[in-house]
Amino acid sequence: MSTPNRDQVHRAPKVLLHDHLDGGLRPQTIVELAAEIGHELPAADADSLGRWFTESADSGSLVRYLETFDHTVAVMQTGPSIARVARECVEDLAADGVVYAEVRYAPEQHVAGGLTLDEVVAAVQEGFDAGVAASGGRIVVRQLLTAMRHQARSMEIAELAVAWRDRGVAGFDIAGAEAGYPPTRHLDAFEYLQRENSHFTIHAGEAFGLPSIWQAIQWCGADRLGHGVRIIDDVTVNDDGSVELGRLAAYVRDMRIPLEMCPRSNIQTGAAESIAEHPIGLLTKLRFRVTVNTDNRLMSGTSMTEEMFGLVEAFDYSLEDLRWFTINAMKSAFLPFDERLAIIDDVVKPGYAALIAEG
Repeated sequence: MSTPNRDQVHRAPKVLLHDHLDGGLRPQTIVELAAEIGHELPAADADSLGRWFTESADSGSLVRYLETFDHTVAVMQTGPSIARVARECVEDLAADGVVYAEVRYAPEQHVAGGLTLDEVVAAVQEGFDAGVAASGGRIVVRQLLTAMRHQARSMEIAELAVAWRDRGVAGFDIAGAEAGYPPTRHLDAFEYLQRENSHFTIHAGEAFGLPSIWQAIQWCGADRLGHGVRIIDDVTVNDDGSVELGRLAAYVRDMRIPLEMCPRSNIQTGAAESIAEHPIGLLTKLRFRVTVNTDNRLMSGTSMTEEMFGLVEAFDYSLEDLRWFTINAMKSAFLPFDERLAIIDDVVKPGYAALIAEG
């Protein structure tokens, strides 16, 4: 098993389950859209603005990190601007070798300009369709509709996700500050989604610990965990190198509950010190259902290629390991089973087989 180079990682088919639309804009697009509406930016040109985003996200200040989203959301308040951002998102992912992506955003954050929630979703879908067409159909993209956990619109967004589920929306999510805003506050939305046989993931176990993960799974019934990195707190490595799993960690592994892990983002938010020290290494060794994701490509200055190659450098992963992550993600996608299987058998496996054959 050989260690792949960056070019091979770039060419490898990749699957992305945790990517925020408002965290992945092109700096030049922000500059142009801000000029159209008279929104003041912290930097005038695209290069400087791109650096400002990554430096702010790296600053260690949560206030400054969250400020970055004030600017991206500000320029996404009209149908054409949202559609443009969505189209460019798909184009950028396709250019990075992503063959399937679920991209999430909170519709409620894009109604300041007078759009309805329905119009926001329609604009995103318009952009996604255009991006897929521009990429020659090399990528399949679905929406995840996010409700903000500190707001009270989760039921409304859940109903929106169900209304759009045959038109490009694959599922539902909640995001925002975990501490003080447990997922159980939105239990009515999750129970509604379960009655509707609908899929949902929950941001849990990033900034807050095991209780957040426990509630997301055992109270709310989450299909996947957004981040889930703090499940490592329920894993004990003994002096002799043996490993013991607590009841919750064992349940998560036994039930194959997918972990939407975002290594570079976790370093920025303080959930891990470095890639080499990130829990993804041990969780992968223990064969949890680990997936690799970008979270916010603009703020983290990242891509799926960067995320995966960073793991190759830190853990000496092979192409076979990257294929395992990719198949994990595709198995965990909120897509009908036969469509998931087709992408695994017709795209992922042949793509990796060709790369492995290069030696």
